[in-house]
Amino acid sequence: MDKKRVAIVGVTGSVGQEFVQSLKNHPWFEVTQIAASERSAGKKYTEAIRDPNSGIVSWEVGGEIPEYIKEMIVKRIDELDVSQLDLVFSAVESVAARDIETKLAADVPVISTSSAYRYEEDVPILIPGINDEQSELLEIQKKNRNWKGWVAPLPNCTTTGLAITLKPLYEKYGAKKVMMTSMQAISGGGRAPGVSAMNITDNIIPYIPKEEGKVRVETRKILGKLIDGKIVDADIKVSCTCTRVPVIDGHTESVFVETSQDIDPITAKQMYDEYNKLITVAGLPSAPKDYYAVHEDPTRPQPRIERDVGDGMTTTIGRVEKEELFDHGLKYMLFSHNKKMGSAKGAVLLAEMLYKKGKI
Repeated sequence: MDKKRVAIVGVTGSVGQEFVQSLKNHPWFEVTQIAASERSAGKKYTEAIRDPNSGIVSWEVGGEIPEYIKEMIVKRIDELDVSQLDLVFSAVESVAARDIETKLAADVPVISTSSAYRYEEDVPILIPGINDEQSELLEIQKKNRNWKGWVAPLPNCTTTGLAITLKPLYEKYGAKKVMMTSMQAISGGGRAPGVSAMNITDNIIPYIPKEEGKVRVETRKILGKLIDGKIVDADIKVSCTCTRVPVIDGHTESVFVETSQDIDPITAKQMYDEYNKLITVAGLPSAPKDYYAVHEDPTRPQPRIERDVGDGMTTTIGRVEKEELFDHGLKYMLFSHNKKMGSAKGAVLLAEMLYKKGKI
């Protein structure tokens, strides 16, 4: 089949580089244009990420720079030829993203890792395999805004693992309250300004600005239902404490859930195994073999072990136990890769799901 032509906007940043890596040799999508700030425009990609004074190449993701991107010329965003594109992946910071994504979506679909559009009434926050049915809202969004395209944002990376693990509990057992404490990787703070080494080394930072509000709002929206052209939020109360810990990649979360119906740990583990067989994204190019991995070993999940499982696309669950605080309750630990499923590769999986549904 003919590959869809895609652009990466914000291609020189850390998330943009994850897109570069995630789209290497992709069977459905071909990167035909790349764009970044004025500072990088007009340069070959390898020169755009090289410091002219020190010669240091700021390639921040694993492995070598893919050959396909090295000689590509970085454009200014307003130089993109949208008539020659089927899709844009946006890895732009949220402040600039609103304006950029608005202009692009007038002509072409945009999948975004920023929060710029997440909280709009006609914009779904999509996790492929969890709330695919909400993608129908994209058609309403196009009509509302008189766009040829649409904007489909991913959730905050901390929300991703929580929503993925809550989905079966909410659907089958009526999860109604959740308390979560996150232990988030340094890479989630980005490179600039990011988290300073002096602050995070031998330390835990007990507050991440705006993070807890994002998790509360996004979880309810993702687990909600599309009814009469609008998302009705899930009837679930979410309390969370988001912290930064000295781990490079991967968010770990401690979760306590109260359910309407009784559920025991053995049944919960079987439930996740059953959902693995039913997951809608199975077989897509970026989908992992197992969407959920459940461990009996009480020392799992651990970031250093789990981050490579399913190439960072599997959500790992462990310490599934009865919670005595509630009449019906569970507690568990989860691990979700903030730079893979929670970012660029999750966005590529979302594109695959939407392409399969005929939205691209």
